[in-house]
Amino acid sequence: MDQIRIRGGLRLQGRLQISGAKNAALALMPAALLTDEPLTLRNLPRLADVDTCGHLLNQLGVSTHIEGARPDSFGRVLTLRAGRITSTTAPYDIVRRMRASILVLGPLLAREGLATVSRPGGCAIGNRPIDLHLKGLEALGATIELDRGYVRATASRGLSGARITFPTVSVGATENVLMAAVLAKGMTVIENAAREPEIVDLARCLVAMGARIDGIGTERLEVEGVSRLHGATYRVMPDRIETGSYACAAAITGGDVLLVGAERETMGATLQALAEAGVELLPEPEGLRVRRRNGLAGISVQTAPYPGFPTDMQAQVMALVTVAEGASILTETIFENRYMHVPELARMGADITVRGRSAFIRGVGRLTGAPVMATDLRASMSLVIAGLAAEGETLVRRVYHLDRGYERLEEKLAGVGADIERIAGDG
Repeated sequence: MDQIRIRGGLRLQGRLQISGAKNAALALMPAALLTDEPLTLRNLPRLADVDTCGHLLNQLGVSTHIEGARPDSFGRVLTLRAGRITSTTAPYDIVRRMRASILVLGPLLAREGLATVSRPGGCAIGNRPIDLHLKGLEALGATIELDRGYVRATASRGLSGARITFPTVSVGATENVLMAAVLAKGMTVIENAAREPEIVDLARCLVAMGARIDGIGTERLEVEGVSRLHGATYRVMPDRIETGSYACAAAITGGDVLLVGAERETMGATLQALAEAGVELLPEPEGLRVRRRNGLAGISVQTAPYPGFPTDMQAQVMALVTVAEGASILTETIFENRYMHVPELARMGADITVRGRSAFIRGVGRLTGAPVMATDLRASMSLVIAGLAAEGETLVRRVYHLDRGYERLEEKLAGVGADIERIAGDG
């Protein structure tokens, strides 16, 4: 199993390319199931999860063609074509590796009237039930059966529009129901829809394919079903979580880094939290420049659905404020088990106390390198960020988590001055 070795204490400086958004790509790719014409996605990140999604779509009959696959380049152009669906079953051996696989359920059901999808796996950060996905599809006329770990959905007479009100905000359920609704007969209204920028990206792509959607970016989506969608070419949005992660990496080292391709528009709450900690993200023609005004200051942040502070940035910001002056409080409201990085940061000298859903961080003068174990995707990045500032050597194990969500991380960080390398096997 690979490891990443970091020798900390170096100031990051230079240009770092931001990739296409993982969470957007994993919703856009299943949209190819909604049409028999090609869907071309540009700026697609090179990630293990994206590859897994591609393998799943291949099993369903989708052909994939990749351009721009040079080993020295970032991002790719992927053309998907579901000319004929050859299978409506998403098997356990693929779905267990990636929770976003559940997003083939809505498109398969809308186009074929039948879908059988294994209940999903993914990072062990807490309970993420799919009941809202299923209730939303049932409201559109699907019959749902749960059998030995699989979800079997049927709609022999097709789907029909409905009014759907989610009791709680769910990104995945909004995406699944939205993709199903675009081919349903009549009007569908989705109330309390998630508003994440990745959902906006999906909705805009669907519109480019011929869907009729009003209220994009709001909590009320109105979808007038159409009989068919056509192909399209669409560019995946920049990854706002990757942007925030590398901003934390630059800031903890006192660096000056231009995040090429980054956009401010989707990062309001993250920008506010970083600004309160003493970090500037300044707009430039090519992206955002990260600088630290002086020292880092303690902050108080609570995760929340968009436009609130994203849960996917909690661990990275925690790593940043471990060396801030004063105390910080981070409260996690989305997932109940998202503090698994705390013991690993403590091994590096961080002073963190967890009480219920809140973590209390008292800034320390310095961190010290240590062997640490990654537990999930964003926790992995928090350990890398801490390692960049720590004295001595940090070894991060289980880096396959990082490969799921950060495109060629060690290469990007080395390009701005980090002493970082991947060690094959157990080193």
